[in-house]
Amino acid sequence: MNNFTPEDMIRLLYNEVNAEERSALIQAMDNDWNLREEFEIFKQAQSHLDTLHYSPRPQSIQSIMEYAEATRPVEH
Repeated sequence: MNNFTPEDMIRLLYNEVNAEERSALIQAMDNDWNLREEFEIFKQAQSHLDTLHYSPRPQSIQSIMEYAEATRPVEH
């Protein structure tokens, strides 16, 4: 019996496994419902990653702008 880690399943999800590993993981998931369920959770999480949108806080932008202004070379 193989002991697959969450990292192994993530590698499968991102197609970063070779054919032998892929076959072994799929066979293991066919025989172990808990492993299959964990893989499905990873798949769902991956599908939600594309919907996330991040933006910096206004305070962070302001700090960057103030720093840029303070360190701007003096023009003659």
